[in-house]
Amino acid sequence: MPTPTIESRKHRKFILVTADASLAAALRAAVPGGWQIVETHELEQLGGFQDILLHRFILLDLDSGGAYDPLEIVRRVRMELMLNVPVFCFGGDPSLRDQARLARADRFFERGEMVGKMKLYCGQYGWGG
Repeated sequence: MPTPTIESRKHRKFILVTADASLAAALRAAVPGGWQIVETHELEQLGGFQDILLHRFILLDLDSGGAYDPLEIVRRVRMELMLNVPVFCFGGDPSLRDQARLARADRFFERGEMVGKMKLYCGQYGWGG
């Protein structure tokens, strides 16, 4: 297993999990300079514990359209990998939000708030590099 370098830990990047192409495009267009969005529907594509830990936060769309299981993503991050990477959710009905809250997702927002929240969190988590 390769060990992350000090330099790789300074990279400013976050994970986006969404099936909404228009929202993904809006987030890509608004991402601050020096930041990278890593888009996926499966955390396994990113690697293991040490690879996911290199991301500053996760934006998770609860309205998956069947492309992925958002609750499984939260469970994997929190229970299987035992990571404390912030998971910011958006969309979803109240029941799904409650289930994600029980699985220990951090915050919940409406779809229309996500570009602004992404910019806010990039500012808050912009330490390092």
